[in-house]
Amino acid sequence: MTKAELLQNALMGLVVTIMLGVLAFLYHKTEAVNLREQNEVMSLLAEVKEVDVRWDREVQRLRNDPNAPQLPVSSHADAGEKALRDITRFARLTSRASLRSGLTDLRNTILLKSDLFQQFKAADQRNRETLRALLANIAQLESLAASQKSSHAEIEQALVQLAKIAPTYFSQGDPEVGRALTQNVNTLRSRLQSGQDLANKVEQDVASLLANIPPQQEMFVKFSTLTSGPRLTNLSLSFNAELEDALQEKELYRIYLIYYAAALLVLLAYLGVKLKAANQTLEHRVEARTRDLSDALKHLKESEAQLIQSEKMSSLGQMVAGVAHEINTPLAYVKNSLGRVAEQMPHIMGVVATSEKLLSLLKAGNDPQALSATFQQATVQIDSLKQQHALEELDGLVKDGIFGTQQVAEIVGNLKNFSRLDRSKVAHFNLNDGLNSTLLLGKHLLKSVIVDKRFGDIPEITCSPSQINQVFLNLVTNAVQAMPDERGTLTLVSRVEGDGVAIEVQDNGKGIPPEVMTKIFDPFFTTKEIGKGTGLGLSISYKIVQQHGGRIKVESTPDVGTKFTVWLPLTPPADSQLEG
Repeated sequence: MTKAELLQNALMGLVVTIMLGVLAFLYHKTEAVNLREQNEVMSLLAEVKEVDVRWDREVQRLRNDPNAPQLPVSSHADAGEKALRDITRFARLTSRASLRSGLTDLRNTILLKSDLFQQFKAADQRNRETLRALLANIAQLESLAASQKSSHAEIEQALVQLAKIAPTYFSQGDPEVGRALTQNVNTLRSRLQSGQDLANKVEQDVASLLANIPPQQEMFVKFSTLTSGPRLTNLSLSFNAELEDALQEKELYRIYLIYYAAALLVLLAYLGVKLKAANQTLEHRVEARTRDLSDALKHLKESEAQLIQSEKMSSLGQMVAGVAHEINTPLAYVKNSLGRVAEQMPHIMGVVATSEKLLSLLKAGNDPQALSATFQQATVQIDSLKQQHALEELDGLVKDGIFGTQQVAEIVGNLKNFSRLDRSKVAHFNLNDGLNSTLLLGKHLLKSVIVDKRFGDIPEITCSPSQINQVFLNLVTNAVQAMPDERGTLTLVSRVEGDGVAIEVQDNGKGIPPEVMTKIFDPFFTTKEIGKGTGLGLSISYKIVQQHGGRIKVESTPDVGTKFTVWLPLTPPADSQLEG
């Protein structure tokens, strides 16, 4: 892919990302408002407002009615506190600025008012109990004053005044009424002759009211000024206004989304048409490219077959000189034998002719002199053959000739197996036979090499013998060429390994440097000098072993030696395409 194409793809990806981002943004902006949250917040605000109103009513009721019963001290406070906690929780979750900004002041006001409410009710309860005790003591003093004759009218009037203005002072806390309470208590103390203990209690109760009613009155005034109703109303209105603004904004973004979606649909339709046209063009290009690739693959396979055959021919070419020498030796046996036979043939033919003549005369029986002469000649010739041991010599020469022809046939057979062009031949093959055949074919290379054969009892495998022999010949040739002056020890091992057979070809040559170990199976890679290797031997061997479903690995230590291990399965994979 060119730099321009990469840049074009990057720009296209950026444009698509921006378009999708705009679509996601508009969709996010048009998500429905959580009306359940809205309703719950409004319900909680109404609950707080209701609690606030209840507080105001109850304080007003307690302030105006001395005889009003008290409700439980913490009922409304708990309800207000719970509502505030719920609103605070929603404030953390919502994005409404009005709820966040107005909640702090509202919470402080409600908490302060709740605290004042508790204090007021506690003070009201204490003062109410004091008032009840005062009225009870006044009633007892009235009964006691009725038994006194002197100053009875003044005491009764003082008691009546105390009973009348004490509730008034409790409700209003007027200082003038407080002074009247003090004056009546003083009158009572100066005129009362008995019941001093009750008088002391009345005096203590009045003193308690005078001390505690003013603070309660101050709490009432402060409580009355702490009104949260307007704040709650403003908060509700602001919350609703924000909701209206949010709904209008979402409606506006819905319109934007509709137009944007319509534009995208038009764009997609246009791109669809363009894509269809481009797809058709691409299909034509793909078809043309596929044809080109098929032709290239066909040529590549043909080239590969030619390379393999070329490597075979190269290997054969390297073996020609040695094979020619190996063939010359048995041919010399045959030549010498035939030459000696040719020398002896006239003598033998003479004996045969004389014997035939003798047999003819014996049959005729009418010329004793000729018969005697012919018999004498045959006897002389036979004695001559016996003295020369001609027949024994001919028998040895025939045996030598037969042995020579057998060696020639064996060498030719090995050459034929190696160079076979029948690529579909797959057979059951014993790898030990393949190794022996390879050693025989490369006999001229092994004259200065000690061959250590450690063949195991291995089963036959299904393979292409021609290809496997080529692998063995490549490995043996490389092993010998890796030895200094082609002298050393070649170790061949065959053994059963798992569900296959392993063959080891090990030499004690110079080894393979670590830096080139990863390249030895690459086509055309070679460390040999020019003219001694094509760089295809190990590459083709690796391919052949892989096609058989096997594996080949190498272990090498510089200046110590190299060991190639070929493992082949007993039966190749079903999808293998073996070539003979």
